Amino acid sequence: MSGALKEVRNRIKSVQSTQQITKAMKMVSAAKLRRAQDAITQMRPYAQKLQEMLSNIVSSSEGDVAMDLASVRPVEKVLIIVVTSDRGLCGGYNSNLIKLAKQLILEKYPAQQAKGQVRILPIGKKGYEHFTKNGFKVVDAYWDIFTGLSFDKVQTAAKYAMDAFAAKEVDAVDVIYSEFKNAATQRFIAEPFLPVQKVADNGSKKKADFIFEPNQAVLIEELMPKILNTQLYKAVLDANASEHGARMTAMDKASDNANELLKSLKISYNRARQAAITTELTEIVSGAAALQG
Repeated sequence: MSGALKEVRNRIKSVQSTQQITKAMKMVSAAKLRRAQDAITQMRPYAQKLQEMLSNIVSSSEGDVAMDLASVRPVEKVLIIVVTSDRGLCGGYNSNLIKLAKQLILEKYPAQQAKGQVRILPIGKKGYEHFTKNGFKVVDAYWDIFTGLSFDKVQTAAKYAMDAFAAKEVDAVDVIYSEFKNAATQRFIAEPFLPVQKVADNGSKKKADFIFEPNQAVLIEELMPKILNTQLYKAVLDANASEHGARMTAMDKASDNANELLKSLKISYNRARQAAITTELTEIVSGAAALQG
């Protein structure tokens, strides 16, 4: 019975040690989440207004200005930007993003995939490792953006996508990321990045009336890449906050599970100890009875 007691004791120590790690990781993620949440909360209204302005410009300028990044053409070659995390231990966060990317390819670009004309641009180590290992065509220059995350780093990835689209190396660019709602909730999104989308026609035919000064073509040429850089940066900031929220939630659940397991193990330990004591008492009483006899 002492062997059984020792085994349960060791399991209790192991679970307690794991619980200390999960609690520490939860606290670290909570601290990082606060900073990441502040960043995306401040960025989101600015990015949304810029996106609205860009869509309005594209819709209003139809036929007036040549806009390469808004050029709609038959889709033969595709680039998909997939934003995952560098590290795991964040529940189903990465697997959900990878699943969404594969679903998008299956439903939207099956013909292009069959011809080998779909490329993945992963941002985040987990996505890079998965798509590389599973035989996808991968752009491997930007997966480490989260190491010292900055606007300049994200801008290089956005520029790659814009240059490829302008040079007609790809005909469509989509981005997949997780939109941050709160620590426990993320929304996994697949949305077009290029060509630039026009304002949805709701029947009103209303278009924004912009006055361009000094020159419409020059301003659009300058504005469009900068706004697209901002859109991708917003998606990456969303993903960064989502990752920390997902990890904090996962570590919180892991700590709760460890508590439940500890309760069960302590009950098992107490029962084993009581059984051992009972056995020892029985042996003592039997020995005393034998001596008396």
